Amino acid sequence: MVETRLSITLTITFAAISLSTAISAYVFSRKCKALKSNILELEASLKASLDKCASERQGRIRAQQTLRKELSQPKSENMKLKLTYYPMAPIGTIRSCFSTRNGTPRQPLLVPLARACLVFNTTRVPPASLEGLAEYSHCWVLYVFHLNTDLEKLWKHPSQSGFKAKVRVPRLKGGRMGVFATRSPHRPCPIGLTVAKVEAVQENMILLSGVDLVDGTPVLDIKPYLPYCDSIQKAAVPNWLMEDSLLSVSSVSFAEDFTPALENCWTMAEKKSLYASASEFQRLIKQVLSWDIRSLSQRNRPHDAGSKNDNDDELVVNACDVDEHQDDRACLHEKDQNSVDSKDIIYHLILEGLDVSYRIDHHGNVNVEKVSPSSFLDKISNSCNYLTWKDKLQ
Repeated sequence: MVETRLSITLTITFAAISLSTAISAYVFSRKCKALKSNILELEASLKASLDKCASERQGRIRAQQTLRKELSQPKSENMKLKLTYYPMAPIGTIRSCFSTRNGTPRQPLLVPLARACLVFNTTRVPPASLEGLAEYSHCWVLYVFHLNTDLEKLWKHPSQSGFKAKVRVPRLKGGRMGVFATRSPHRPCPIGLTVAKVEAVQENMILLSGVDLVDGTPVLDIKPYLPYCDSIQKAAVPNWLMEDSLLSVSSVSFAEDFTPALENCWTMAEKKSLYASASEFQRLIKQVLSWDIRSLSQRNRPHDAGSKNDNDDELVVNACDVDEHQDDRACLHEKDQNSVDSKDIIYHLILEGLDVSYRIDHHGNVNVEKVSPSSFLDKISNSCNYLTWKDKLQ
């Protein structure tokens, strides 16, 4: 009887174990199938995502190719010249001591004290891009002639742009020369190239000197100057460029009351200026006016180049930035056709927002008379002044 009961108990135990094992195996099998199903779904989803990314990438490539093709096509059926466009935009802007084109040197390094601060757009040029530049003494600057008066014409068809193959050359006293034999700003592509001394580099700014750049000039690129390949010792130039003193003046002097007037103005300009003192700024004026900065029309016909003062018989020449690409009568006032002695004409030069007035006689002697604040002074930011660079300059 006891054995029978033990046998029944063992049978029931084995049956329970078998049932539990079967249930566990069934559950495990279901979980494996579910896991495998999830893995297959994830693999399918991953493949779909990869296929979608590849499709979108191909779509972007096709769109870019189509865009480039469209941009390279003529804008009108009448335009037979195929144009090509490239992704270029200014990377920085010049904050220059030259407030207007009038007085800006015609070539670089002619005015050693001429300073400018190149401020880069940090969204396009990270400050790290300037690392190592301070080890060079000079750099090339590629920029846009943004103040050309004929820029809008360059968007027209070449046959309607009015582009002039020859331009007036100051050294030829108005004589014309092919534009590519000159450094005229009026070119099919209004891009300028200049060299400047690297005074200091700080964050997203470069302090340059010896510049021939007007305030607000957009900069496209800079490159270090390399003497071993950029300096050509036996380079030839035309004879008309050999006369270095052709555009220089005989002397530059200052009126007795000029320095006190400058000191008074300096209290307003000091915090915005790139110069340490009024005396250094006065040296800048002398260097700039050591060259005859007048336009061809002002030099050839000074009696036509201004308008009469209400109080006297003097003529005042405003900084109208005579554009020598245009007809040489473009900026002339025709109110007075009578010949006037050149020493009776007052010319104006605007530096660092200060209006400097001077006269020049027939012998090329310049007399600087007055200085006063101009409307340009209010437009100058004090974020890039002498104090910004004081430590590095010293």
